[in-house]
Amino acid sequence: MTAVVKNLSNSKADEAEWALRCDMAAIFRVSARLGWNEQIGNHNSVMLPGDEPLFLINPRGYLFRELKASDLIVCDLDGKVLRGKGELRKVAFHIHARIHLTNPKAVALLHVHPQYLTALSMLEGGELALAHHNNLMLNDRIVYDVEGDEPVHDNEEGDRLGRLLGDKSIMVMGGHGVSVAGPTPHEAFDELYIAERTAMYQVTALSTGLKLRTLPEKLRRNYLGPWGAKVDARMHLDAWRRVLDKEEPDYAT
Repeated sequence: MTAVVKNLSNSKADEAEWALRCDMAAIFRVSARLGWNEQIGNHNSVMLPGDEPLFLINPRGYLFRELKASDLIVCDLDGKVLRGKGELRKVAFHIHARIHLTNPKAVALLHVHPQYLTALSMLEGGELALAHHNNLMLNDRIVYDVEGDEPVHDNEEGDRLGRLLGDKSIMVMGGHGVSVAGPTPHEAFDELYIAERTAMYQVTALSTGLKLRTLPEKLRRNYLGPWGAKVDARMHLDAWRRVLDKEEPDYAT
């Protein structure tokens, strides 16, 4: 599969696709290390450059820890697998294809069940407080879905999620998990990483039984632009890729 993908042609489109495949494979491997996904469930996708609306996503039945760049399948927004082996999980289609379709800002979309954001999604009124410095930029970028009471099983529900996301980049899905959108895989990954860490700090602090401190509202960044314009998102994923290059080099094959 690797040779086929790499040798389709020497066009910049194929080079761009291969670069996206390697970044996505790295994100799957790191997500597995951090315990973000649910057994062989959960899914991450990215729209491919070009005139035709196609996206890369993980095929059904793989653990995140075993995925390689060449394992990812190419699908259209109707859910048809155009390239690669395997099938697209139905719930992945209803979440990813519909959000990509209804929300142009969602070029990359990571949907996982990390421990602390998922715990937050299970609490009545569970939201990130304005207590940590990270909250100053994160909090304005989050929308909370309080209507999704069952798994996403049709396009109508996927379209609702796309509309709900709107101009935000993080959607905490009630009783479910989290979806993070970004203009690139590395920006979505870094924002997800910071959001999960911040949720971890909050849940840990609350476990003491003490009251959270509240930072001044005037310090909120009120920023909805590209995450990577404010933080070292590309450098963060590159650092992880250096680790993977040494310890799990097959991710990029």
